[in-house]
Amino acid sequence: MGSRTERGPETSALLLKKLCMKLTGLSDDSILPVLQHSLKIIGSNFGSPVETNEFQVAEKIKRKLVRKGRERDAAIFSDLHRKLQAQGLLKQRWAVLYLLMSLSDSANGPAAKPTVNGTSLFGSGLPSHATSTPFNPALHRYPPPPGSVGEVTTLHSVSNTTGSSGISSIRSDLNNSNPTVPHSYMPVTTFNSVELDRTGSSRTLGSRLASTLTRQEKSNTALVPSRDNRRNKPETNILVLRGDKTSFELPEAELIKDLVYAFQGIEGKWIKFDSSKEGYRIDSQAGIPKAIRQLVSKLAECGWLYSKTKDYIQTRSADKTFGLVGQSFCAALHQELTEYYRLIAVLEGQLNQGDIGLISPEESSITLRQLVVWTFDPLLRLKTLATVVDVCRGKKGGALASSLYSYMQHGDPNIKALIMHTLTMVSQPIYSTLIRWIYDGELEDTHDEFFVASDPTVKNDRLWHDKYTLRKSMIPYFITMDQAKRILNTGKSINYLRQVCQDRTPTKGREVAMIMDNTKAGEMFMQDTISEFQHMIDTVYKETSRHLLDTLHNKYKFMDHLKAMRRYLLLGQGDFIRHLMDLLEEDLAKPAGNLYLHNLTGILETAIRATNAQFDDSDILKRLDVRLLEVSTGDTGWDVFSLDYHVDGPIRTVFTPECMIMYLRVFNFLWRSKRMEYILANIWRNQMASAKMLQCIPELSSILHQCHMLTSEMVHFVQQVQYYINFEVLECSWDELLTKVGEAEDLDYIIAAHQVFLDTIISRCLLDEQSKNILTQLRTIFDLIIDFQTALGAFFTEASEEQMARQHFDKQQAKRSKEGDWGLTEEEEAEEQHRRMAFLKKIIPNTRAQFKVLSQSYQDMVQQFLVMLTTHQDVSLRFPQLQTGLQRTLQDQGSTASESLNVQRDSGRHVIVQRDSGRHVIPISYEDC
Repeated sequence: MGSRTERGPETSALLLKKLCMKLTGLSDDSILPVLQHSLKIIGSNFGSPVETNEFQVAEKIKRKLVRKGRERDAAIFSDLHRKLQAQGLLKQRWAVLYLLMSLSDSANGPAAKPTVNGTSLFGSGLPSHATSTPFNPALHRYPPPPGSVGEVTTLHSVSNTTGSSGISSIRSDLNNSNPTVPHSYMPVTTFNSVELDRTGSSRTLGSRLASTLTRQEKSNTALVPSRDNRRNKPETNILVLRGDKTSFELPEAELIKDLVYAFQGIEGKWIKFDSSKEGYRIDSQAGIPKAIRQLVSKLAECGWLYSKTKDYIQTRSADKTFGLVGQSFCAALHQELTEYYRLIAVLEGQLNQGDIGLISPEESSITLRQLVVWTFDPLLRLKTLATVVDVCRGKKGGALASSLYSYMQHGDPNIKALIMHTLTMVSQPIYSTLIRWIYDGELEDTHDEFFVASDPTVKNDRLWHDKYTLRKSMIPYFITMDQAKRILNTGKSINYLRQVCQDRTPTKGREVAMIMDNTKAGEMFMQDTISEFQHMIDTVYKETSRHLLDTLHNKYKFMDHLKAMRRYLLLGQGDFIRHLMDLLEEDLAKPAGNLYLHNLTGILETAIRATNAQFDDSDILKRLDVRLLEVSTGDTGWDVFSLDYHVDGPIRTVFTPECMIMYLRVFNFLWRSKRMEYILANIWRNQMASAKMLQCIPELSSILHQCHMLTSEMVHFVQQVQYYINFEVLECSWDELLTKVGEAEDLDYIIAAHQVFLDTIISRCLLDEQSKNILTQLRTIFDLIIDFQTALGAFFTEASEEQMARQHFDKQQAKRSKEGDWGLTEEEEAEEQHRRMAFLKKIIPNTRAQFKVLSQSYQDMVQQFLVMLTTHQDVSLRFPQLQTGLQRTLQDQGSTASESLNVQRDSGRHVIVQRDSGRHVIPISYEDC
């Protein structure tokens, strides 16, 4: 350890022997163990302790003295050390200090009695000879020649015990006449056999040690344990066969060091990584027992699991697209590996301290069995981390959190705690994004990790419907679909208020939520025991939705606009619709190409001012307008006229363009039905007026009766249809809509209720695809009513002309009679009779035939329409009031239709349809109707 002189090894050994005898006071024969230990220290390859730091060595000596209660000696040592530093004679003072400390440690061993067996002051725990086994000349009387085949290197056991460590199957027995070689796991290089002279007597011990030291220098064989064997502990070696059939030792310490390297993913001298088997394996050339090999392989699994986890962390941490959730996952894994690093540091510290002799042999002993115990929990945690890494590979965001959450239901509390800790860190970015979303409406999701997706290309008019959607693949398993929808609606409501309604009122409870610790993220996946997360979601959802609905109702008057739709587009304002038809009758009778929008708009304003519509809000009346549909060949104004209602701003979210098209379709249907009612009312009024006027033509009474009967049938039919539409469809659906709007908790509920309202009207007004044939049949009936109006108008015109001609003839006759002349001449009377007969022959047969054809066609169309209704898939369309009324009309007429179609009630539950071909029973529940 100190500076060596240029003297030979013999002189150095003698000087050392004298120094030991001087220090210990032992005789020449008793000094051998002390001299052996001194030579071992001097000839060793010990590395410099604590990087040759003199101050640290001195401080360690003083601390040892203080721990032993020798404060006075510590003060004396400090004073002597200061004087030694002041002299400057020694260049390697730290080496001298370390030598003194080492000698002191040896003197304080468990067997410090001065005996000749190597248990003296400096020989505690050392073998009694330069070799690791007790020196017995008889055992070395005939040593094998050096370098011969089958030569066995001596295996050491530094302790005085004769048993093995229990790991290797090789045992030593010093009491046996032919002892086996003891084993140690400490890496050593042994002495060669001490030579005997030919007479069998040995030389003096000093000569033998000197000669041994000389041979060691020449053969480059260490006299004492090498640097890897600097620990004073019970040692066990493993016999390893070389390829040339020679043998050498594989100490346990080397395996432990290689294992420590493997724990860090580093290949050692004997433990290599086998890529084909994806694990660490011991070198196949090493002749290690199978039990030891399996034990080492099991321990080396920590290194493979560590490398797998570390590679995932390094790969994903460098991925810029992995997102915050993925980076949090990597941070959680790295935090777990930090605990693993501490274990590695402790193991390396134990090995290093034992190597430099800073701790006692008992404190520094590390065996494979101890490693198995120490790495049991880390191995289990590494297995869990590796499993989680495999499951989460290729996933990010909420999908990654879902994969972690699937391991929460684990029976091992330690594994469950590990997963919970990892999941808490992973869910923190999700929780932070969620808090900002539900309180501020902010969505910072660059890498698409959150389960709410945003489309920046969508404009504000479609913000509620299309801009924000759920990304179902990113919804964590610990968040239910109902919670996800509420979270979506909450943030969507905030953005809707700010961007569409221009309302920037802060959300209630925002200040408290913003200062919450991210540890609250654990509440998301512990909802089975903690309800705070659910309570927070429900509270902010209700507050935000309530504020949004209040804004729509109060500031933007949503209900007023909804009622305006009902009054004007669904013809709920009866006086306005009737007066509008009266004003438009003349214009709408013209061809569609002759209509002018500004004229119709003026008529609309006139109708508004003349009816109760004038009392509506001015904003509503400004939105009401006239719209002309696409013109087809032969269309009149009645076919292309329509009312329109302009919507914008927040109410456009409910009254979307698609909804307005549905309103337009319903308006056209209702307008056509209302026109039929209007036409029949005019026909009835004209018939009543003409009844007295045409009494002068008694020949037309039969035709008039026929017209009255057909008119009554048509009026009855249209009234039944109008009743069904207005009461069974519109009023019932409207009442349901108002109820749902009143109990709505969010805007989505109102939109859905409004959509159901329109869908119900569309389907029950025969405007859906399934009712296309029935609607065509109904329009055919309406066309027959228009044809009847046209024919009846022509008939009334000719009858009126005939009535006027007869009145003129009668007036002329009365005038002549009054003047005293003959009233009629024979020629005039004959001419009048001829004219009347010609009128009757012309008008009566043609008109009667025409009305008869119309009546028969109408009855056939109604009959077919009724049959189509009874077989329709939608039971609500089988309105029994219309069926029963039509059947009663047909029966009263005694027509053939009553024979071909007979609708009766069977115990109030069925409709029995009797046809010529047979009798068919179709079940109908009138309660459902």
